[in-house]
Amino acid sequence: MAASGSVHRTFENLTVTNNLRGARRAALLLVACATLTSLPGCDMGQLILNSDPWDPAPEPATAREPILREACSNAIKDRQPLFGDLHLHTSLSMDANSLGTHTLPDDAYAFAKGTPVDIFGGSATAGARTIRIDRPLDFAAVTDHAEWMAEVSLCTTPGSPSYDSTGCAIYRGEQESLLAKLLGAKGFRARIGGLVEIGGRRDDVCGDDQSTCRKELANVWQATQAAAERWYDRSADCSFTTFHAWEYSRAPQSTKIHRNIILRNEIVPELPISSLETPAEIDMRRQLLAQCNDSGTGCDAIAIPHNPNLSNGQLFRAEYADLPLEAQQQAAAVRARLEPVVEMMQIKGESECRNGMYRVMGGEDELCDFEKIRDFGQPDLEDCQEGAGNGAQAGKGCTSRNDYVRYALIDGLREKQRLGVNPYQFGLIGSTDSHTAAPGAVSEYERPYKFGMTTAQALTVNDRPRAAVFQNPGGLAGVWAEENSRDAIFAALKRRETFATSGPRIAPRFFGGWDLPKDLCERPHLAEAGYRAGVPMGDTLPTRSDNEASPRFVVAANADPGTAAAPGHPLQRLQIIKGWIGEHGAFHQAVIDVAGNPYNGASVDTLSCKATGAGFSTLCGVWEDPDFDPTRDAVYYARAIENPSCRWSTRLCQSLPESERPDGCYNERIPKTIQERAWTAPIWFDAGRSIQAAQVADSSD
Repeated sequence: MAASGSVHRTFENLTVTNNLRGARRAALLLVACATLTSLPGCDMGQLILNSDPWDPAPEPATAREPILREACSNAIKDRQPLFGDLHLHTSLSMDANSLGTHTLPDDAYAFAKGTPVDIFGGSATAGARTIRIDRPLDFAAVTDHAEWMAEVSLCTTPGSPSYDSTGCAIYRGEQESLLAKLLGAKGFRARIGGLVEIGGRRDDVCGDDQSTCRKELANVWQATQAAAERWYDRSADCSFTTFHAWEYSRAPQSTKIHRNIILRNEIVPELPISSLETPAEIDMRRQLLAQCNDSGTGCDAIAIPHNPNLSNGQLFRAEYADLPLEAQQQAAAVRARLEPVVEMMQIKGESECRNGMYRVMGGEDELCDFEKIRDFGQPDLEDCQEGAGNGAQAGKGCTSRNDYVRYALIDGLREKQRLGVNPYQFGLIGSTDSHTAAPGAVSEYERPYKFGMTTAQALTVNDRPRAAVFQNPGGLAGVWAEENSRDAIFAALKRRETFATSGPRIAPRFFGGWDLPKDLCERPHLAEAGYRAGVPMGDTLPTRSDNEASPRFVVAANADPGTAAAPGHPLQRLQIIKGWIGEHGAFHQAVIDVAGNPYNGASVDTLSCKATGAGFSTLCGVWEDPDFDPTRDAVYYARAIENPSCRWSTRLCQSLPESERPDGCYNERIPKTIQERAWTAPIWFDAGRSIQAAQVADSSD
């Protein structure tokens, strides 16, 4: 163990100094791996370290006015629900490309608008499959990984400056690297060795000064921008909106700490920021401010954290905790400013809540047991408690309450007590993380399109903690915006008037205030009254109009009607979830049914997938908090729940002859049914603001 610790310290020093090149890096890597052959975790994800920063530093966005567009003919003052996908990959991403994806950003945007697309079938013999979205999306963003985007292009384009390099030959599977032999890496993981070494980028692919990769990254980034511009509808129809975007993909020791960077308009930085050159998230945010938001150029960006469920407690942690207090406050404020929304749901699972987490009070929430990919593949999870771990992507390491957004929201209240700043005051969205350029392909009547898997591959477990059958089709991002345009949608994201769905196009609304009418659900123009008498999802309750008042909330939702080929399912109930910090720092939660009927007898036959029982096409409820404490901060959000229906894996299993059904069809950890849902962004109560206002009122008397 002493030798292993010594080697790990060597790795840490290399990460900091990061001044090695070429053969010296490779030699150190081989020595390190030889020393660590018996140590679990001596793998690619643990040994790949960071590149030197670009020299010279990338240029900020160029100052200019955004391109003019026509006014939308269908603008709505009280806002309309729009559905999109802000997380998807094409063949420009290293992992998608390595696993057979050939589609490009143009294909992704075409698919989002309803055009059929051919995708890789999962093997050389399977051939391509044609897929088509059930209904067009309102908006989408291609978020290809910034890391190795250049290398993938260089290694797959005959005649490129690097095409004939050893690294590119390894990446294309034409040679096997010594590193792959040493680690026993096969397939996809063996090919990664053609792009990486200690120090990040390979010199034979990128050049000794990395200039070859820098130039190619700029070319690919410009091509991605051109595709987004081609598909953005600037006419008065406002039928489809695209965003310039990329994914910042830091995954130390197989732990997800990724962000999708979404830009307001076509005014963008010279290069996408990569975790290779910028391995600390706090530095990524600083660079994003310098190159975009604070550059005075008209550039505006947000960063959307995703997959907290695979972050081992690292995605929502105070990475600034060792700084002086003022620096901590500044760092927390920057995070809150740049990260106004979080991805709640995607192919790799749901990240709302999990029962039994460390010091979470309030009893079990039966609906937390939904699409928990880690529970499917690794049912006996260690709790990180106040710490963190690593390895979640590989089915390893502890799980933290802060891997779930409900508890991260509560932790934000705790950080506010400590710093006076809430870094986790975020709204919620869903997306797919499709790696086949198939945004919005979320129907449970189909199988997930993470990669182009064959039927047998999709349903096979074989003791793999990340088996495809554990995944789901993904979610959708919802916003309430006046119109379908970049400015309107981006503004909705920044003010957090957003919602997430697990796939269905459920459209929930959520308002809070002190004077909302108790009979608001019976009145016409709910939204107009909600905006006038309160605040929408994503906002903070205003100062109390009456020092004796308790907050009142209204939540309403419409069920997704679906399509003729894939009908939607009725709503079962609406709930409001409240979170707060209690005595001695304990996390408290309460779940309240406010409309519908959880005991409606709704069920589904898993053999025929025929649903029975009553439900609702629309629901609305008003709730006043009977346990309101004006001295405690609190956070509230709403959840709309459908009746039970068949999970995609159940439908697929039932479509196969019994003799051809893989082991996943009989795995007891995989649920046969689901209850699809939508989540609204929260509404916050700020006790300090209300107390201060009351003190001001008293002094004026």
